[in-house]
Parts: sequence; structure tokens; C-alpha cells
Amino acid sequence: MTTTFGLDTFGDVTLDATGTPLSHAQTIRNLVEQGVLADQVGLDFFGIGEHHTPDMPLSAADVVLAAIAARTSRIRLGSAVTVLSSDDPVRVFQRFSTLNAVSDGRAEIILGRGSSVDSFPLFGYDLADYEDLFEEKTHLFAEILKGGPVTWQGKTRAALHEQDVVPFSEPFPTWIGVGGSPQSVVRAASYGFSLMLAIIGGHPSRFAPFSELYRHALEKFGHAPKPIGIHSPGHVAETDEQAREEFWPHYLDLIGRLGKSRGFATPTPESYAHEVGPHGALFVGSPETVAAKMASTMTTLGASRFDLKYGIGGLPHESLLRTIELYGTRVVPRVRDLLA
Repeated sequence: MTTTFGLDTFGDVTLDATGTPLSHAQTIRNLVEQGVLADQVGLDFFGIGEHHTPDMPLSAADVVLAAIAARTSRIRLGSAVTVLSSDDPVRVFQRFSTLNAVSDGRAEIILGRGSSVDSFPLFGYDLADYEDLFEEKTHLFAEILKGGPVTWQGKTRAALHEQDVVPFSEPFPTWIGVGGSPQSVVRAASYGFSLMLAIIGGHPSRFAPFSELYRHALEKFGHAPKPIGIHSPGHVAETDEQAREEFWPHYLDLIGRLGKSRGFATPTPESYAHEVGPHGALFVGSPETVAAKMASTMTTLGASRFDLKYGIGGLPHESLLRTIELYGTRVVPRVRDLLA
């Protein structure tokens, strides 16, 4: 299976040279520049995750991806992830089918239930329906992907009967993002979707049973082998010390804030050192350090795709551009050598 490498971002608001947060508009324009650079340095994929908060204002990723598509010709473009539970599968398909047309067949989509649930109250959905919403909407999305008129009935939206869903397009790769649920792994296999493992904390090897479960489930459901991908946060600089010092204060701030609503423990210097070390989930360091950890993790999990979730609120745009350059020109070539 072909080995591919990408970048994911949540479009965190960055700072200017004086430490002042940039506007949402400038943050989005900078994100387009980052996507263009990812193409220029030879990466295979650039993904934007859906969020609806003041510090992560990327609420319309497909629009930004279309802007990047207009300035690139090779790199694949997609979501990382789309919160399908609080969206309409018909509109999601239409937007990404349109992106597929604009980009000449370079669109992908990663569907998720939403570990960040700010979209549920925004669009009027009840978190009590969390599981049912994703199950039904994934089923409808899978039916639409088959092409042709769609007939579908469920509890979460109006039924469809012999309904054309346009624009028609060639099927585009669809992934299910999984953060820790075996049921989600089996769901991805049942539809023949690829599996993206979102590893944001702890030893990545704990996801190895998910890879094995996915491969067995694909076989059980009669599907051919599909790619397994890894999505993990990180930051690359010229040296380990520089990368870790740049990333630490912003990581502490972010996890400290998220911990209030999600129950995360506040990071300590000791816990941070573990996460950036060989047995943690943060890919922070020099190109050689990050490459070695990526190659080891991909081998352990049997993954053929790695998407580095770069960027974190507060890091300046210039630092993100340097991470992208180092990742594309030094990290990925080294990982390919290590995996050869």
C-alpha cells in the first residue's frame, strides 16, 4: 500500500510580531498560504479540521480548501475532521463533491462524531442523540457515495426517495476518524471507509489493537484492505530544544483551558517531557527526532499514512511555515528512508 504524508490544522489563531492575536480573516488568509507551501514542499495531503470557536475559527473548511485548490495542482485536500453528526450528509457530500471538481479529483473527507462538541448547540442538536446522529448520517453519506438516485429513511432528517444528489463526481476517499472507540473502528470497516487514528495522548502503541480489529473487520465485511492513517500533534524546528521550547507554553495554555471542559489533567514539565519522548503522542523535535518517532509509530500500527497536526494557538505564522518546510523537505524524506 502506498505510503503518504500530510498535514492537518485546526486553523488556530496565531500572533503577530508584537504578540497580538491576528484577526480571523488574516488567520484564514495565512492558512491558505500554509496549504500552498505544503504543496510546494511535496506533501501528499493538507487537511483542515472543523471548529466553531473564537480561537479556532475554521467553520467552513471546504471554502478554504477550494481557495488552496485554485493555487495548487498536486496536493490532495480534505477535512480533518468534518463533524457529520451536526451537519447534513447531503450538503457535506455536495460541498466535497464540488471541491473534488474544483481540484480535479483531489478531495478527501474524514468524518467524525466530534470530540469538540461546540457545533451541537450551534446547529440545534441534542448531545443525547450523539450516537444515533452519527450512525444514521454515516449510513446516508455512504448511500450517497454509491452514486445514482438515493432512497433512504431514518429518524434524524427527512427521507429521500429516488433523489439525485448533485454534483455527480468520481468517488473521493472517505475516512472515519477514531479517537478511542472500538465501535467506530468496526463502523469504518463496515462501510469500507479508511481508518484515521487520532492519537493525541499516551503511548501510540495502545492503538495497535484498533489496527488489528479494523483489518479483521474489513475481511469479515468482505472489503479489500484499506489504508490506516495516524493523526497526531507536533512541531518541528531545527533542534529538539528549540522545538520543545517553542511548543511548550502554547501546549500548556491549550490543554489547561480544554481540561476545564474535557477533564484533561494540566500538563507538567514532566508529563510534557514524556509526551515528546519516544513513548508519547507529541511529535515535537528536530527533523531527525520527529522522523524516527513517526517511522516507529507507523510500523507499530501498520499505518501507511501519517498526518502531522501542526500549529497551536499562539505560535506565529512564520514558525508554522518553517515547520511545514522542515516537515516536507527533511522529515518526510527521512521517514521514507527509514521505512524502506
